Amino acid sequence: MKYIDEYRDGRLAKDIARQIAARADPARSYHFMEFCGGHTHAISRYGLENLLPPNVTMIHGPGCPVCVLPIGRIDAAIALAMRPEITLCTYGDVMRVPGSNGSSLLNAKAVGADIRMVYSTLDALQIAQAEPEREVVFFAIGFETTTPPTALALKAAIARGFGNFSIFCNHVLTPAAIQNILESPDIRKLGTIKIDGFMGPAHVSAVIGTKPYEFVAEGFQKPVVVAGFEPLDVIQAILMLVRQVNDGRHEVENEYIRAVTPFGNKKAQAEIANFFELRESFEWRGLGEVPFGALRLRPQYAAYDAKERFAMVIPNAKDNPACECGAILRGLKQPADCKLFGTVCTPDTPTGSCMVSSEGACAAHWTYGRFRERARQAHAGRAAA
Repeated sequence: MKYIDEYRDGRLAKDIARQIAARADPARSYHFMEFCGGHTHAISRYGLENLLPPNVTMIHGPGCPVCVLPIGRIDAAIALAMRPEITLCTYGDVMRVPGSNGSSLLNAKAVGADIRMVYSTLDALQIAQAEPEREVVFFAIGFETTTPPTALALKAAIARGFGNFSIFCNHVLTPAAIQNILESPDIRKLGTIKIDGFMGPAHVSAVIGTKPYEFVAEGFQKPVVVAGFEPLDVIQAILMLVRQVNDGRHEVENEYIRAVTPFGNKKAQAEIANFFELRESFEWRGLGEVPFGALRLRPQYAAYDAKERFAMVIPNAKDNPACECGAILRGLKQPADCKLFGTVCTPDTPTGSCMVSSEGACAAHWTYGRFRERARQAHAGRAAA
């Protein structure tokens, strides 16, 4: 294939779906977790679940980088931004994530905090250069995908002597979260769901490669198929997972061969390793404390660590008890299971982080899935009549 439209060919998708239906054993069920918000979005946007047989179920996992940020970190960023000397820079989605008591960075900006939406870390550096009298803090979030740009921004800030630039680091690691879902006693206490295999993330895997998932296949005997974001990528990966389950195999396979290699992007990994080290533990929304599930700046770069530089305190804040975002991120519930969905919680007035980002399960269901659900219900009603 050469052009993107070829990865959206409906006839090919239906052909692959027929292969899945032919291979799916009617005597058993298949439960696969997609660990990427881009996959969740593609599944909803293109109606891929409607093409699958009833015994093949996709489970939305904690693959949205905005969604997994714990509420205490949002509160800490808001408190930092309210300081008069601070200019806080971050990506657009983060500005709308609810903190405690309905607060958000967007609300803080409305009452006077200097918070600026940026498209890249280089935008934040340009602000630091243009306004040397301001303390510019980049609110860094995301998986392994967005970590290299943060490292490169820090590298550039050091090289240019920007003493007014620092990073509030919240970068998290995908393999650790998968392990947490499979073995954490906290997750078992919160509730678990049957998982027969994982659809590995695309952009993350372009950085780290496929090798880091081998422990999932070998240690937990769960197949992993790394997949691209287009609908044919996703449905082909589902077929590959069904084949592995039927064969009794548990291997790491790579559907996204046009962008992902076994060992990933070595240059990006080197930049990450130069500036960051593992945290012993880090809280994920919905998963709790994840051992070695995040990164922090190495001690030699403490002068550029906003948490140290400004003596930031991370409060032990709790999510809205009516919001089911945590259970949705663990795959225990669907967006429509939340009583706030579509009423109190909408993209205009999000109660939970899953409704904020386009990669969030609730946002994807709001944009695409709810209409198909209504159509299914109407069809079922007509059939019953």
